[in-house]
Amino acid sequence: MADGLSGLEAPELAGARTVADIGSGAGFPGLVLAIALPAAEVDLIEASQRSAAVIDRLREASGALNARVLPCRAESWAAGAGRESYEAVTARALGSLALLVEYAAPLLRPGGSLVAWKGARDPEEEQAGRAAAALAGMSPTRVVGAVPFAGAHSRHLHIYRKVAETPAHLPRRPGAAAKRPLA
Repeated sequence: MADGLSGLEAPELAGARTVADIGSGAGFPGLVLAIALPAAEVDLIEASQRSAAVIDRLREASGALNARVLPCRAESWAAGAGRESYEAVTARALGSLALLVEYAAPLLRPGGSLVAWKGARDPEEEQAGRAAAALAGMSPTRVVGAVPFAGAHSRHLHIYRKVAETPAHLPRRPGAAAKRPLA
């Protein structure tokens, strides 16, 4: 297990020049990454207009000039200008691994990585993530234990790499992945 994990112990993030944080909520981990990686361009994708407005205020207050808030759904962004735009995609507290793989695949460039922050490991969820990855042109590479703060337990980073072209039918229309995951 890593101690005091900042998210930068995943070289997939530390070396990325373009990062998308999907389902940014209040801006974590996207804003933290923007501050920690000043040479990277970080897009915080958040479907809730209210949350996106909060993130934008936090971005301004933090001085994270390399961060941009995109008030839209990940699927919509990936279907247009965001397709294959990122070297890394992050997600925290957004959904199952299968769902995250499906959201991330069309956003990632070939060779790019998804770093999904999750809690306790679940073998069934991990199997569904592997199955979805195989259908989306991705492959799981490793799971890293994380201790983001003292006393935290059962936190993990699930890392996937884009190994093949994203199928043309991805992304599906907004909401379809959540209702009917690939796996």
